[in-house]
Amino acid sequence: MFRSIHPFNQLLIEEFRLHTDREVLTILENSTEAFRKWSTTPLARRSSLMMNAATVLRKNKERYAKTITLEMGKVISESRAEIEKCANGCEFFAQNAERFLSDVSIATEASRSYITFQPIGAVLAIMPWNFPFWQVFRFAAPALMAGNVALLKHAPNVTRCSLLLEEIFKEAGFPEHVFQSLIIEVDQVEQVIESSIVQGVALTGSELAGSKVAAIAGKNIKKTVLELGGSDPFIVLSDADLESTLKVAVQSRMQNAGQSCIAAKRFIVHASIYNDFIDGFKKRIESLKQGDPFNEEIQMGPMARLDLAEKLRQQLVRSVQAGASIVIGGAYDGCNFEPTLLDKVIPGMPAFDEEIFGPVASVCKAESEAEMIWLANLSRYGLGASVWTKNTRHAEQIVRQLDAGSVFVNSLMRSDARLPFGGIKKSGYGRELSESGIREFVNQKTVYIS
Repeated sequence: MFRSIHPFNQLLIEEFRLHTDREVLTILENSTEAFRKWSTTPLARRSSLMMNAATVLRKNKERYAKTITLEMGKVISESRAEIEKCANGCEFFAQNAERFLSDVSIATEASRSYITFQPIGAVLAIMPWNFPFWQVFRFAAPALMAGNVALLKHAPNVTRCSLLLEEIFKEAGFPEHVFQSLIIEVDQVEQVIESSIVQGVALTGSELAGSKVAAIAGKNIKKTVLELGGSDPFIVLSDADLESTLKVAVQSRMQNAGQSCIAAKRFIVHASIYNDFIDGFKKRIESLKQGDPFNEEIQMGPMARLDLAEKLRQQLVRSVQAGASIVIGGAYDGCNFEPTLLDKVIPGMPAFDEEIFGPVASVCKAESEAEMIWLANLSRYGLGASVWTKNTRHAEQIVRQLDAGSVFVNSLMRSDARLPFGGIKKSGYGRELSESGIREFVNQKTVYIS
């Protein structure tokens, strides 16, 4: 059984029976027949159904948001915003898929030559709990619009979210079995990937999970897209506007209780403004209201699971033992982990070297711009980064020196359906969203006519 537990008070919400191996096989077989029909459905019809999905999301926003908050603990306002983002993503791909998937003519000596983009079949999505709706929709909206069918293996602690996602596509009018949830254990995932029915795998999760899934898929010659961990640098140059920078710094680190791959995690600050930055960060953390995520006045809820809070505590303890200093926070009760500011962070500490997946901000001092860039790139991850300065022209020079899939200048790092999203190094490979994302799980077929 999978158990859904409310992180704020550890009360059991619901239990779910797992699919048997026989049921999994039936789901896979159903996806084959669904793909045969869905892949030949006109794009205009797919678009209409995807617009319906956006309508369903907004119509049931409160119910879906409540489920997110119950299962993984984010504050209710953030859950509502997540549902709205999903609806916007559906609309974006409904409106742009035809353009993204149109044939691309290439001039050759042939009378006609072009690339056509065709779906490949069933794609398995292995998704995490931290954005239980958005992570799925940013995969599913482009994959389904391309004509593929989707299989979802969601995180166990958000199983009700997984089942609701399946219901959304049914209510929107999608043909049966185009989107199906698999309620399975990790040890059942390998047989799903190895099935000849599954043609690709998209995973958002940890570095360890990504390496295991990539190995299985590689052994079976199957395409993967991996969005893994991040330790995003937040680079504050000496001329940054501290007021606006600090406002976003706290938002980026503490939203979703710090549980985001693309949250700012390492704050690399120029020595000339370092003390002012620390003082300002501390004051803003002191003003945060933490508590019951259903309370509309609360700004930060609990972490999603007890084991995650314990892992964060251990990372914090080891970083302090190595010389870091806690400016504010550090205490926790169950999943309710205080927003924490960590000073004097240097390479070699867990707070610098590891992904800190919780409400702990690690601040590093740098004496020069060159040192800031060096520290930013001194990570095995390369998902996102941000640069803060009044000189945006100069910022663009720094952008080109950073090891990251995305760099935002004077703006909160975030995923956006209009922009490619993904990382390099241990943060994974491939891209989600935008034109790049919808073309990941298609056959880019060359056609040459003499």
